[in-house]
Amino acid sequence: MKTDIKELLSRYIPYDEHNTKQFEKFCAFVDAHEIIIGKKNTEGHITASAWIVDQDYKSVLLTHHVKLNRWLQLGGHTEEHETIVDGALREAFEESGLKSIVLKSDEIFDLDVHEIPMHGKTEKHIHYDLRFLMVASRDEALSISDESHDLRWFEFEEVSHFTDEVSIARMVEKARRL
Repeated sequence: MKTDIKELLSRYIPYDEHNTKQFEKFCAFVDAHEIIIGKKNTEGHITASAWIVDQDYKSVLLTHHVKLNRWLQLGGHTEEHETIVDGALREAFEESGLKSIVLKSDEIFDLDVHEIPMHGKTEKHIHYDLRFLMVASRDEALSISDESHDLRWFEFEEVSHFTDEVSIARMVEKARRL
């Protein structure tokens, strides 16, 4: 798994100066730790996310996350037996209920490093998140998982009215260029 992730990272081109710093932190984490997947490394771990756009590349599916109480892309922890791409796909299907999701590329669409605050018995830690581009039909019914308060499609132009997350804005800009 570590070798596969290093290979993916070697092909990633950071988007801007902020993303370059995130990329450097990500690579340093991978180089410094043997356990990078799953929850065993309490300092931090790699997570897998899905940036799901509609078939017209004009809107994105976001979830209002229960624990973090904000609008985000779908995703979460990977299992030790799956690839990072398989983890992103699994999370996408589980958190949306969609059947029409198609992975557009197994290359990293975006990456981000962010702190997860303490929640319950889980100490604060860092998520090193790899995001993959996926497409799905807006016409299909959504199914809100227990990890979400809400789930909905947002036109790219309206995303900034619901979240000020830097990485979300970056992914919107990347998706507009597709």
